[in-house]
Amino acid sequence: MDSDRTKFEALLLHAKNGDKNAQEEIFRMYRPLLIKNAMDKNLFDEDLYQELSATLISCIRTFQI
Repeated sequence: MDSDRTKFEALLLHAKNGDKNAQEEIFRMYRPLLIKNAMDKNLFDEDLYQELSATLISCIRTFQI
């Protein structure tokens, strides 16, 4: 379990430092959750998805490890 945590922390650190591949990897990990939360009454809300995606990227940049 600690190994997974260490790997994620390393990935997050790379993403925070501007590594686009690391940012994309984190985005892929959380994409299903973003899609789930962008659903409103079984309809996909593209604007909400974009807002959630932007928030995720912002959180990556500001998250403290």
